[in-house]
Amino acid sequence: MNEQYPQGIWDASEYFEQLTATNRLAKREHFTFCHVSGLDGFEEALAHMQRTTAFVCVSDIANGFTELNNTPHTRRVKTVFLAKRHKIDDMAARTRCMETLRELFRQYMSLLILEKTKLEQHCIYLDPRISFNEIDRYFFSGCACAYFQIAVDVYTDLRYNADEWE
Repeated sequence: MNEQYPQGIWDASEYFEQLTATNRLAKREHFTFCHVSGLDGFEEALAHMQRTTAFVCVSDIANGFTELNNTPHTRRVKTVFLAKRHKIDDMAARTRCMETLRELFRQYMSLLILEKTKLEQHCIYLDPRISFNEIDRYFFSGCACAYFQIAVDVYTDLRYNADEWE
């Protein structure tokens, strides 16, 4: 198996950490990358990082399923959170922050489309539909927040192996 994608695995956290570190907009706006565990972990990360003004967070948990029909494969859905702080109750500032999040998402997608092609060469498939969801202003006061989810499908070997059973 390819060293870049061992056992058909794509590391979303590593990928978005690299994008955050090398993207000019993310650097100019001081986005910090961090790992979280779902939405609760995201809220906790924001609360503990009072001096950080902008975040890209990838959840270490994933939803998914295994498909048994035709070509067996496993789907995992990874969530990426984006957040940018602004002055509380300043809707103009919130709007500017949300525009920054939208633009960062667009720029990430411009590279993800290239990554998608590389992944397919290793039988790793990204769902081409990636939704961008904005979180309302009451989620975390003084912070524009959004998230997107990426579904990744990989071949799953479901051949019966007698050595795995007693």
